Amino acid sequence: MVEQIKTASSKWIKTQAGELKGFSWQRGYAALSIGPDGIPALCRYIDSQEDHHKKLNFMDEYRSLLKEYGIGFDERYMWD
Repeated sequence: MVEQIKTASSKWIKTQAGELKGFSWQRGYAALSIGPDGIPALCRYIDSQEDHHKKLNFMDEYRSLLKEYGIGFDERYMWD
C-alpha cells in the first residue's frame, strides 16, 4: 500500500511544476499507526508540523519514535 501511495504521489508531484520533474521519494518507507484516542494529538501535530520541524528535524524525530516504541533499527539502512 505504501509503495502504491509513493508511486501515485510522486507522479502527481512531478506534474505540479517544472522544477519538480526530477522529484523522487527516498527508497525506504515506514508505516506507523495510532488508536482512536491518539487522533486529537495527531491533528495538533500535523497543524504545528512546520514549526515543530524547525526545532527537531525529521531524522531525529524518526529515531526518537523508533526508540520510544522499542522498534529496532540499523542506521546503515535508514537514509539514502
